[in-house]
Amino acid sequence: MWAGSVWRAALRRAPGGFRAQSALAQLRGILEEELEGIRGAGTWKSERVITSRQGPRIQVDSISGGILNFCANNYLGLSSHPEVIQAGLQALEEFGAGLSSVRFICGTQSIHKNLEAKIARFHQRDDAILYPSCFDANTGLFEALLTPEDAVLSDELNHASIIDGIRLCKAHKYRYRHLDMADLEAKLQEAQKHRLRLVTTDGAFSMDGDIAPLQEICHLASRYGALVFVDECHATGFLGPTGRGTDELLGVMDQVTIINSTLGKALGGAAGGYTTGPGPLVSLLRQRSRPYLFSNSLPPAVVGCASKALDLLMESNTIVQSMAAKTQRFRSKMEAAGFTISGASHPICPVMLGDARLASCMADDMLKRGIFVIGFSYPVVPKGKARIRVQISAVHSEEDIDRCVEAFVEVGRLHGALP
Repeated sequence: MWAGSVWRAALRRAPGGFRAQSALAQLRGILEEELEGIRGAGTWKSERVITSRQGPRIQVDSISGGILNFCANNYLGLSSHPEVIQAGLQALEEFGAGLSSVRFICGTQSIHKNLEAKIARFHQRDDAILYPSCFDANTGLFEALLTPEDAVLSDELNHASIIDGIRLCKAHKYRYRHLDMADLEAKLQEAQKHRLRLVTTDGAFSMDGDIAPLQEICHLASRYGALVFVDECHATGFLGPTGRGTDELLGVMDQVTIINSTLGKALGGAAGGYTTGPGPLVSLLRQRSRPYLFSNSLPPAVVGCASKALDLLMESNTIVQSMAAKTQRFRSKMEAAGFTISGASHPICPVMLGDARLASCMADDMLKRGIFVIGFSYPVVPKGKARIRVQISAVHSEEDIDRCVEAFVEVGRLHGALP
């Protein structure tokens, strides 16, 4: 009791002592209530700990034996490709662990410029600029490019990074219904009074596995004098005949003005993002894009890995061509079993379940059967549209896919998701 009295007396002597403690206690109460609400809604997100390299087969902490991984963005299986790893080690040895600087001070090495030039060639654009992530690329684009005289028109289901990037800019904002070209046209008509009009869409939507109708979007953009921006994070490297993305897949590479994408998925899976497009735009971003100006340069090892991944992709499209058959095998078998799979022909295969708790429990039971998948629920997806998002990789075998389907059928019946 004496110690407590001394402590309280010290707090009274300290300016604002009790008030500070009271404010902290209030904060803790607010946070605990919010966290308990997340738990109660069944949307709590736990992080499973992987103790091996990323790949189709992984080791998971506290679970014996190998686990089949069906939820990584490792579309081409390059995250642990020996040549990609070796390129990273070589860059680490030659150029060091990092630059300790942003790009414009003393943070630009020859490998950064070489990778930017390679990205521009890959996408057949003028120039490219690297960012720490594509989230940074998206938050750095709109504020630097658009003014209060301009307008941005965005699909309602665009990625959170696009939404956040648009919020930062002062342009007039229009949101059109998902993939609804009639609504986009109406919004374009309404936006004719603005200086620039930028139509903004994901190429492939990461939660639903559907693909933007870029031919129609580009046609409307041309009719109404608009520019087209596409986020290609879930398309670069594996959609289109040579993996250039949805603009190649749909034959509109010459009509899309700006592309943002990532090095952290198909292209090695480490980190990093980029913008590629007209030369003057890239030059403006180097002068005004805040995430670029105020973030450290990409580490040399990441640059080396991504550069090698692009080399492998440009040398051969064999890996790209293997994706379609494997994706179709999974989708057809799951639909035959009675599951609803969102999207079409994309390696993202969302198994639609509706209930958040059901998705979480089924994912846990899949892990017990040696299959690593994750349940997605609000706020990542809309309420009532919880799902388990399965992602097919070029390095999954047909046997891997069949085993995954068999586990889904067993778990689905256990939880009443299948008859």
